[in-house]
Amino acid sequence: MNTQLKNLKDEELIHLYKTKKSAEVMGILYDRYAHLVYGVCLKYLKNTENAKDAMMQIFEKLFVDLSKHDIQLFKAWLYRVSQNYCFMQLRSNNHLVKSVEFFTDSSMEYEETLHPLAEKEKMLDQMELALEELTDEQKKCILLFYIEKKTYQEIMQETGLTFMQVKSNIQNGKRNLKIKMSEKKIHE
Repeated sequence: MNTQLKNLKDEELIHLYKTKKSAEVMGILYDRYAHLVYGVCLKYLKNTENAKDAMMQIFEKLFVDLSKHDIQLFKAWLYRVSQNYCFMQLRSNNHLVKSVEFFTDSSMEYEETLHPLAEKEKMLDQMELALEELTDEQKKCILLFYIEKKTYQEIMQETGLTFMQVKSNIQNGKRNLKIKMSEKKIHE
């Protein structure tokens, strides 16, 4: 592998990939970040084989996605892409909450056949952005409770929060997510 390429910053590699479509660039990015993507996938999917498969799918998807997006901070962007991929996997395997009712209008239909994949991805992207606007404690409690399916007790042990703090963060987080999601729909 080219030593000069290895020494380039992520953003320089991405620019090079966009202009030359070099598989070697993707190899360098893979070497740098495969462990990060695998870790995220393992965290959410909780199965080594599924995490490995997901990691490979994410890197294959990068061949297309890198050309489509203007990426400022690659590591953070890749982390988010990996999370979103895992969320979609969990949802499709019914490990996640069957619907996203905790942040959407209760009149919305949830039948799989009525929602194209693109709309689901858009909704999850909006949820990800809205999650970032929550307080750290609300975000952590929401993710642990709804995504990782942890009990209040487990959340208390992991975060050091009291029962009432966990309950409050989940309730306030749900309410704030709903508000932020509806605000994002208004501004579209």
